[in-house]
Amino acid sequence: MKKELLYMGLLAVAGMNPAQSMAKEKAEQAEKKNVLFIMVDDLRPQLGCYGQTQIKSPNIDKLASEGTLFRKAYCNYPVCGPSRASLLSGLRPNATRYINNQSSVEKDEPNIVPIQKAFKDNGYYTVSLGKVYHHRFDMVEGWTERPWHATDGEMRKDHPDGWRDYQDEDNLALCKGNKGRANSFEIGKVKDEDYFDGKIANRAIEKLKKFKKSGQPFFMTVGFIKPHLPFNAPKKYFDLYPKNSIELPGNYYAPENAPEQSLHNWWELRAYHDIPSKDGNLTDEKAKEVIRGYYACVSYVDAMVGKVLDKLKELNLDENTVVCLIGDHGWQLGEHSLWCKHSNFNKALNTTMIVKAPGMKGGHETNSLVELIDLYPSFCDLTGIDAPDHLEGKSFVPVLKNPKKKWKEVAYSKMGDGWTAITQQYIYTEWKNKKGETTERMLFDHKNDPEENVNVVDEVKMKKVVAKMSKLLNRYVEAE
Repeated sequence: MKKELLYMGLLAVAGMNPAQSMAKEKAEQAEKKNVLFIMVDDLRPQLGCYGQTQIKSPNIDKLASEGTLFRKAYCNYPVCGPSRASLLSGLRPNATRYINNQSSVEKDEPNIVPIQKAFKDNGYYTVSLGKVYHHRFDMVEGWTERPWHATDGEMRKDHPDGWRDYQDEDNLALCKGNKGRANSFEIGKVKDEDYFDGKIANRAIEKLKKFKKSGQPFFMTVGFIKPHLPFNAPKKYFDLYPKNSIELPGNYYAPENAPEQSLHNWWELRAYHDIPSKDGNLTDEKAKEVIRGYYACVSYVDAMVGKVLDKLKELNLDENTVVCLIGDHGWQLGEHSLWCKHSNFNKALNTTMIVKAPGMKGGHETNSLVELIDLYPSFCDLTGIDAPDHLEGKSFVPVLKNPKKKWKEVAYSKMGDGWTAITQQYIYTEWKNKKGETTERMLFDHKNDPEENVNVVDEVKMKKVVAKMSKLLNRYVEAE
């Protein structure tokens, strides 16, 4: 109250009508579009709206029917830490920046303006709920309030993996045995809010209620954890996928002529009690268990997304809010005998992206190439705030207006020493040594081989294609 009176007094001294000025400020705030940015960990386009008819994802499917679904959205690094640092800072990963999960914006690019600070500086109340940055307090000064996670005050000290999720006592007992970890999945006889994503959804709903009451424009990021390992979800979501309904991928083998560098030992999954520790494929039964766990977690997080979106609509905030849902990268479910991310194959690089924006017609799909790095400038464009000069992405708002519009010629990604260029038809990777010399190459023709089963980089008929793709790729490499 004292601040308000002081403000009114200063306006009066300046010869301005305090009541009119305050009314104008409130009107300007009301005109600002809010942003609800939903990030889902490890969510590949394994959703009904992407043609995966075996998946139960009614809430995200509904969002897609009201917005624009991007079929060719690509992460810039298929690992949580560098992917999130890149898209939230607006800078691409390169040879020295955003190269692993220890990377952070604060460590690699401390002088740039991260996305949340750009919005805060433009009068927005900025909120981080759940897993947003990989390192929760990375560039923390850009948030209006302390970043919140469901682990706050609830960490189980007796559970080595407890920071990540609830697990029941039977599963917890396994932590004391092999590898100090529990199983890769858990069929929880619990309520939605007993796992972290249920708590995150509830927290987001409470924040929306407060924003409705205050009328302040908001930039709210909601980071759901599933379907990240371990695949823990309430039993009702596993019940959606009977064991006999789960099928293995048709290419449960390495691609023909695949370079050794393109494959990995999926160490992330091997860390769990029920998975072979060092090498060897999963049995078909175990592979189906893992796939079933992933599917259950997708349906669980879909339900939590639905709770948040339903509340947004109930509060009549939806018509003035940009809603964007993404996966931070893709994930492999046995394709090419691989699990997890950490590869330059399409399943790890292609990710989920759905955008619903006020004033834009919905119910569209687009095959235009976009990258996660394009989100920052697009949010600025959609809300009318000035984009910082350092951004390396490109606003895709013209694609929202015209989903058939020809857009980027090429998208880029990187994993370790592998640099990848993606066009409408081809995906091409070069692995480079410390001298910058190319040691291995890989090319797939998505028109004739959409599942990437044969590396055609050495075929004579592909010589011109390889030369063109290499030229496109090295624009990225040389620019860094």
